[in-house]
Amino acid sequence: MDRNKILVVGTGLSGISACDLLKEKGEACVLFDSNDKLDKQAVFDKLAKKEGVELYLGTLPDEVKKELKLAVLSPGVPVDSAFVIDLKEAGIPIIGEVELAYKYDRGTVIAITGTNGKTTTTALTGKIMSDHYDKVFVVGNIGNPYTGEVKKSDESSISVAEISSFQLETIVDFKPFVSAILNITPDHLNRHHTIEKYIEAKEAICLNQTADEYVVLNYADEELREFAKRTAASVVFFSSAGKLDDGFFFEDGAIYKAVSGKAERLIEADEMNIIGMHNMENAMAAIAIADVYGVPMEDILKSVREFKAVEHRIEFVAEKNGVRYYNDSKGTNVDAAIKGIKAMNRPTLLIGGGYDKGSEYDEWIEAFDGKVKKLVLIGATRNAIAECAKKHGFNDYVFADSFKEAFDICVSSAENGDCVLLSPACASWGMFENYEQRGNIFKEYVNSL
Repeated sequence: MDRNKILVVGTGLSGISACDLLKEKGEACVLFDSNDKLDKQAVFDKLAKKEGVELYLGTLPDEVKKELKLAVLSPGVPVDSAFVIDLKEAGIPIIGEVELAYKYDRGTVIAITGTNGKTTTTALTGKIMSDHYDKVFVVGNIGNPYTGEVKKSDESSISVAEISSFQLETIVDFKPFVSAILNITPDHLNRHHTIEKYIEAKEAICLNQTADEYVVLNYADEELREFAKRTAASVVFFSSAGKLDDGFFFEDGAIYKAVSGKAERLIEADEMNIIGMHNMENAMAAIAIADVYGVPMEDILKSVREFKAVEHRIEFVAEKNGVRYYNDSKGTNVDAAIKGIKAMNRPTLLIGGGYDKGSEYDEWIEAFDGKVKKLVLIGATRNAIAECAKKHGFNDYVFADSFKEAFDICVSSAENGDCVLLSPACASWGMFENYEQRGNIFKEYVNSL
């Protein structure tokens, strides 16, 4: 039996996009999803190129496996699942959607990863590059499948890609011209199992890079300082923790660029539309990426001044009755939520909790630092967070049985001069489809006040 078919695993945005790309390239495509409750017709309706696509839900017949020459995994499919192990044992090569897209990308790639700040840094880098070059695609984990845009690539195009640890588990030849690792803190340990495996996945972004390519790294992150000694790529550092002799650093309310110990002041924090030290790090990373790519500094800084904050990331929603409301629904892990708290400069009523990713909450509670006046807890993690809060002597928490109840508690408890912050430190699954839906509902509640 000929092995002439490619299996695409997962029928979400990236799976559908991968299947359409393969069909366009003349490949025989098999689409599979382990969820047998899906509506077959609804899945077919999402495909731009339905003709000849075989679709299986629930289980994949053995005779089909014998016809496969390659399997393309969607990011949500664990590489250590029984199904994927079975494919590997059958001798079927495994790649992910990012690797598939890269195979067909005729232009240059910039790739950005990190536990936090990926979306803001990718969006800002995308803006800088789009303002300067004609053909720029902002793709990946940011919500725009790389496989969808790569069809339009040519020798002059630039793909700016936000890449998650899930996507980095399945790369083979993927090689960006500039890569960036913004930071590494524990996340997704329910998927990667150990912090070592998670770090390994993140660092794989430069797996194939050589001294001819660049990696932008956070000097303040000890793990990344060590990694700089091991990577073959040319390293460019940025730092929020003091001066560098070479690289970009933040000091005295401004971003500097240093070359051989000589520092030039580039831009003031208050010239930007983004707040918080984490956003100064994101800005430094984006400036560093564009700088090594060759964009003139004057053009880079103009784009940075014009850039607006990413939706759902410490996004100012409105001020109502003297209370400021911030949507940080993208704060889906402890480290991201700490950054949300640190960006607040008023007494804060905080909505936290959600899906359990196996996180520890101690550092988050410690970061409250007298700023959080009430913590309103929802979701599967609420008891674990409450226990952690008590352990750290923080007792101003209440439980809410619904998101609306949590919001109403904050509104009735907030006083003139306070702020209400949605920054859950947890994923949204179980209560919402995704963090976007959670953030949009929060904004609807605020705007209806």
